[in-house]
Amino acid sequence: MTPPTFISRLSDIADHYDALLCDAWGVIHDGVRVFPGVDEALRRFRAGRGPIIVLTNAPRPSVVIPPQLDRIGLSRDAYDAVVTSGDATRSAIERMLPGALYKLGPDKDETLYAGLDVGFAPLDAADFIVCTGLVDDSRETPDDYQDLLARAAARRLPMICANPDIVVRWGGRLIYCAGALAEVYERLGGEVIYGGKPHPPIYDLALASINRFAGRGVDRRRVLAIGDGVNTDIAGANRNRLDALFVAGAGGVHEGGSDEAAIAAALSRAGVHAEFASTGLLW
Repeated sequence: MTPPTFISRLSDIADHYDALLCDAWGVIHDGVRVFPGVDEALRRFRAGRGPIIVLTNAPRPSVVIPPQLDRIGLSRDAYDAVVTSGDATRSAIERMLPGALYKLGPDKDETLYAGLDVGFAPLDAADFIVCTGLVDDSRETPDDYQDLLARAAARRLPMICANPDIVVRWGGRLIYCAGALAEVYERLGGEVIYGGKPHPPIYDLALASINRFAGRGVDRRRVLAIGDGVNTDIAGANRNRLDALFVAGAGGVHEGGSDEAAIAAALSRAGVHAEFASTGLLW
């Protein structure tokens, strides 16, 4: 597998692309602050090249994300729209209705269900599960859910995973996401339905959004996907025939080192390919 070309700045390759799909956690911010230089890099690409879609596995509708980005310091001029795993998940939920769902996740994810005609039920009476994450990701791990997931698997309940990420970095620590519980559920023999990265539904929504803001159909070969997750962002770019920029800075989930050999090794282990790699997103 060909190793990526290492770049120091987005401007080194910007002329090759007409649009960006940019991951949020680990590329734009760490949940607490926007990384230095990112706002400028995105604003300058958008002003000179074309639309930018923030593509995130957040298990909530896209409408709630811009205010969150405002609070941590990303300007509205740095992107055109947000597309979330929550957007794709809502479509998956609608296909399961009128079945009753068991809600697995924290109260902060309640917006996922806004406007949907859903009925909630305890696990023993549910027809399917929607997993948005751990109820308390500040102290729990997937081990705390083994018994619950085993009961669900015994009932053969399909699980809709609203966030395929295994972990994200919040400030200086890693926290588990819904993908970690889905991974356990699959090992127990349960069926998991995904809408977010690296799966096609979220990319279909994102590419349609790019075309809408560009006012034309943008060739996939002119769209660059940027992310820090080899199994989500980079695998998703590969599966959806998009060029990829792997960001391996200290703020993301990649922990294998940021030198060229370590990055190439991480991509190789995951069986994915990135056209480019960098240690941050600067102009």
